[in-house]
Amino acid sequence: MKRSTQKENNNSENSNSVNPLSRRQWLERISVPALATVGAGMIGFKASAQTYHTPGDKLSGANIYNVRDWGAKGDGTTLDTTAIQSAIDACFNDKGGTVLIPAGDFICGTVELKSNVTLHLSAQGRLLGSTKREDYSAGKGVPPGNGNIVFLYAVNADNITIEGRGTIDGSGNTFYNGKGDNTGPGQGGVGGNFDRPHLIVFYQCNNFLVRDIFLTRSAYHCFRILKCRQVQLHGIRIYNRVNKNNDGFHINDSQYVHITDCDIQCQDDACALFGSNKFVTITNCSFSTRWSIFRFGGGESQNITVSNCLIYDTYGCPIKISAGRAKIENLSFSNIVMQNVTGPIGIGFSGVNNSNNASNTNNANSNYQSYVRNIVFNGIRATVVPKPLNHPDIPFDVHPYDGEVNSCITLNGINNNFLENISFTDVHVVYAGGGTKEQAAKRDVPQISAEYFGVWGTAPFGPPAYGMYARNVKGLTLHNVRFEYTDADARPAVVFDNVQDASVTSLTAKGTEGTELLRFINSKDVLVTAPRLITPAATFLLVEGAASEGITVSGGDFRKANKAVVFQKNASSKAAKLS
Repeated sequence: MKRSTQKENNNSENSNSVNPLSRRQWLERISVPALATVGAGMIGFKASAQTYHTPGDKLSGANIYNVRDWGAKGDGTTLDTTAIQSAIDACFNDKGGTVLIPAGDFICGTVELKSNVTLHLSAQGRLLGSTKREDYSAGKGVPPGNGNIVFLYAVNADNITIEGRGTIDGSGNTFYNGKGDNTGPGQGGVGGNFDRPHLIVFYQCNNFLVRDIFLTRSAYHCFRILKCRQVQLHGIRIYNRVNKNNDGFHINDSQYVHITDCDIQCQDDACALFGSNKFVTITNCSFSTRWSIFRFGGGESQNITVSNCLIYDTYGCPIKISAGRAKIENLSFSNIVMQNVTGPIGIGFSGVNNSNNASNTNNANSNYQSYVRNIVFNGIRATVVPKPLNHPDIPFDVHPYDGEVNSCITLNGINNNFLENISFTDVHVVYAGGGTKEQAAKRDVPQISAEYFGVWGTAPFGPPAYGMYARNVKGLTLHNVRFEYTDADARPAVVFDNVQDASVTSLTAKGTEGTELLRFINSKDVLVTAPRLITPAATFLLVEGAASEGITVSGGDFRKANKAVVFQKNASSKAAKLS
């Protein structure tokens, strides 16, 4: 009985010693993100610079800073740069927190983000880039390569977040003057237009998160990520088609980058990965652009996976790996659908001693061991159009290169340099067709390191194969690959030129009555198992060159070929056998 009484007394004492939560105490215990989401409508609460500051600073590092409390107008007319920067600086100096962009059009120029600051844009909040060049400056500490004029930027900062359903709009159409940056193949940036702001640049930043935001109308690249680590990009929507060089994500020399659930429509490279990017994952995204989606070049691109992505209305090659001085390995592309593309996959490798390689700017160290190897393509479905088309929402004409006509998968190692261990599994590509006899007759493909369309830019235009052209490849695997065309095509399905150690299993392809299905030139140790020719062809396999040897065809159905094997151009009749 005593114990029960004592317990009741203790409960009574506890109940009497705790006062009901005051409105201020209750607000302090609600999470900051919840407050930012609910906003001013909650019990008449109005955010202010002083809200949440309590004795002992209980919410240090978690306060909310409404930019209007620092003088931002958000009226679509007033320049709010100073007010927004002041709110960010105050947040940073107070050990971090959330800078709130409420509903409104907040015009501003260059703004610097800082460590531990979350920039939260409400659904009707818009950061709108000034249309005046004088309102922008170079980001402090941002290197000048590809320009360093910028709208939002951060340098040597940690733990930055940009989030919310709002918009960051660069007003980039007002900076259009008809000139790009001239950094394409062989241009070297000479006479390029670099004096225009990128939308966002992060340089040497760690552990930052960008999610759910809408990025649009940059005057230059949309989002540059330079020498950063621990990068999270989720649910971002990019619509960037008002100026030349309108990239989506442009990532250089960064590690541990993870991109998910994004929708990118742009004019230039949608997801460029230049330099030494490592430990990168990209999944569940959709892309469309004039030039390229996944663009690799130079440096050490290693340990990168791309999966479950949709690519549509993309020209200039969706997956483009063009390397001179580089160490590229361990790349995986899986479960990818491509609709209406040209040159679906292009890999070019020149090594370090090729004078024709415009991207190779440092050949001084002859001991540098360049390589491109261990690249996997799995579960690819693609439809390839005859040539690029102008996107109706890009306000300037984009002329196609001659070599973009009648494109195919291109694997291009040149001189004494080889691509190594490249595999294609469960790949089905439907080409438009239209290839000519002149293209089919091409044998001497230029020994140049260039974009895939640059390789095919000499008469007769276009590759000699409609499905795949592979040169200087060691360890090539094709398993359950199907090549078709919708209109007549005079070219063979596959051309191997100096390919070594190859396995072709369950290849299904349409043939052409006037030419061969497969052409192997100076290739050796090639095993073709269970191939299937589904339309008539003049020849199933044409073997050329004195260096051809060790070619074996085992089983399969090529009844529709007039001839099984033909040997030409000094090829020995012992170079290939059927079993």
